[in-house]
Amino acid sequence: MQLLVYLLVYPLLWVISKLPFRLLYLIADGVYYLLYYIIGYRKKVVYNNLALVFPEKTELELINIQKKFYRHLCDMFLEMIKTIGITNSEVSKRYVFTNIELYHRLEKENKNTIIMLPHYASWEWVFSLNAQNNSKGYGIYLKIQNKYFDKLVRDIRSKFGTTLIVTNESRKIIKDAKAKKSLFSVGIISDQSPMLNRARHWAKFMGIMVPVHIGGEELAKQHNLAPLYLKVKKVKRGYYEATFKLLAEDINNTPNYHITDAFLRETEKSIREAPEYYFWTHRRWKHRNDVPTEYKSTAAK
Repeated sequence: MQLLVYLLVYPLLWVISKLPFRLLYLIADGVYYLLYYIIGYRKKVVYNNLALVFPEKTELELINIQKKFYRHLCDMFLEMIKTIGITNSEVSKRYVFTNIELYHRLEKENKNTIIMLPHYASWEWVFSLNAQNNSKGYGIYLKIQNKYFDKLVRDIRSKFGTTLIVTNESRKIIKDAKAKKSLFSVGIISDQSPMLNRARHWAKFMGIMVPVHIGGEELAKQHNLAPLYLKVKKVKRGYYEATFKLLAEDINNTPNYHITDAFLRETEKSIREAPEYYFWTHRRWKHRNDVPTEYKSTAAK
């Protein structure tokens, strides 16, 4: 069944990936109308999330953000498909690293890095960084259940020079990479909501106390990786600017959870600047009522 689904869907994806961007976005407009007005995909979840973190905004303002989000979501979905056929030169024009010299400085200092980014604007084309650096790139991702689509995703990333690794492989692969004494960089989406029974740190995110993912910080400390936040700004349709920010200079003397909290603050800044580009379909604040006793006084402030 998995193979049948792949054989039926892949030809359509391939055709879409070959379309010019102008036509691609016409399709995105159609998908937006279908997704928002006909299907209503997770509209209640999105609106409730927006109302929760922006209590000062009117209903009209929230709906306006919601509509802009769905338009961006459809753009990003079509851009993901476009990645199948996009070239390195084309993606480098559309996904620009504004201060790549910071990354190169760390390389010259022989420092391995971990790039932490949220579900914001676009994380799809960050893999194009591998065409501009000297480090081996790894990306931690959630494995797709359909093994044929999973292989497709791995193949797409590998053309940019990135090797995808699942979470339970990350420590072993990083350890092996260090043993080879060659520069490497690890990319990780760090704004997920962890399972409640595995939550080890709680912090305010958009003013609400929630359990937070600390995997990026743990990898940084365990393997002495320079932690970088990647702020991505959507300039216009199909064009993004990505800016690095070093979250800690001396990883060995950085207090626990400082990197994670700094990551959250940077993410909040991006969201408040342009909230329509955050991934609001996730139930990011679902555990807000499960705050442990030791954090409740902080949550109330």
